[in-house]
Amino acid sequence: MYAPAFSVVIPCYNCEMTLIRSVRSVQAQTFTDVEILLVDDGSSDKTLGLAQALAHNDDRILVVSQRNAGAAATRNRAVAFAKGRLIAFLDADDWWHPGKLAAHHALHAARPELDASFAQIAFMAKDGHEPLTRSSVPQGLLSIVQVLRENPVCTMSNAVVRADSFRRFGPFRESLTHSEDQEWLARMVFNGARIMGIDEELVAYRTNDGGLSSDLEKMYDGWRAFAGDYASSEVTRQCEAVYCRYLARRALRLSNAAGQALKYTLRGLHLDAGAFLSDPRRGLCTALGALLAPMLPPVVRTRIFA
Repeated sequence: MYAPAFSVVIPCYNCEMTLIRSVRSVQAQTFTDVEILLVDDGSSDKTLGLAQALAHNDDRILVVSQRNAGAAATRNRAVAFAKGRLIAFLDADDWWHPGKLAAHHALHAARPELDASFAQIAFMAKDGHEPLTRSSVPQGLLSIVQVLRENPVCTMSNAVVRADSFRRFGPFRESLTHSEDQEWLARMVFNGARIMGIDEELVAYRTNDGGLSSDLEKMYDGWRAFAGDYASSEVTRQCEAVYCRYLARRALRLSNAAGQALKYTLRGLHLDAGAFLSDPRRGLCTALGALLAPMLPPVVRTRIFA
């Protein structure tokens, strides 16, 4: 049976406004040995019809439909169909730069011992046209502390994993509706997975006030549901303080969450002020931003804290 180099997994739920751009970014890749798996998760809009139309014009696309089950179950379902040696995940409201798959293919060819890889992200304004800021990529292999604190991978749209590694370390935890991607990464690293970043901007991540990633309290609940499984209580407390800083920064770049920014800042400082302020540029800036947020226009907050 022919096995492509990549299986691209795109979970689809009510994404009629963004799906085409995401799929087109895969079709525009300079590395073309791919299959594209679109799994419709019980959408109530035109998503399924759009996916089928895209598949009609590209025989690399397979469309699967299911009753609504959530992002974790949808990704797991797609992987069950995957034939590629590498699995690349893409959310249906994000998109890739044309060299994304080529860069990951080159890294994994040069470093066959790696289990997974990621890259730098451009955080985009809601209109999808203007990058607000870019993520940083730590050097070397990811540690469990890095994953638990602020998760440099950030989004599944950034993750590429060897298919055999995915099956060895296990699927996404379907009981989690938030932070299931971070739990999956933490479980991999905790059990010895080798994950490395590419210091190159390859992913466009669309900020969305109404998306799952904007439901900050549920993200926090999801994080607390698994973090203690992978670190001592002392390390978990330090990581939680920094994770609160991460949530505060997310709140500051949402148009209607300034009050949440102060709540997470105070929570993080209470848990471990030293950890919260461990990176002065991020810690002090976040604390000051949370205090001043009611006086800052949303567009200013977004540019500073994206």
